Amino acid sequence: MYAVLKTGGKQYKVSQNDVIIVERLSGESGAKINLDKVLMIGEGENTTVGTPIIEGALVAAEVVRAQTRGQNHRV
Repeated sequence: MYAVLKTGGKQYKVSQNDVIIVERLSGESGAKINLDKVLMIGEGENTTVGTPIIEGALVAAEVVRAQTRGQNHRV
């Protein structure tokens, strides 16, 4: 099974246990999050396409590593 979701202004095709790098997502390391902008779900021959999203579809994820912006230093 796979899903195509939209987050951070980009689209990602994900399957179970995939690790992706996502921009502009708030959350601490280890936090559980739900991504609800699912555009398509597929499993074998069956595919469901949203118009533009699939209502009620949800991808559960965990933040593996949160990256914070570093401080600017002038020399």
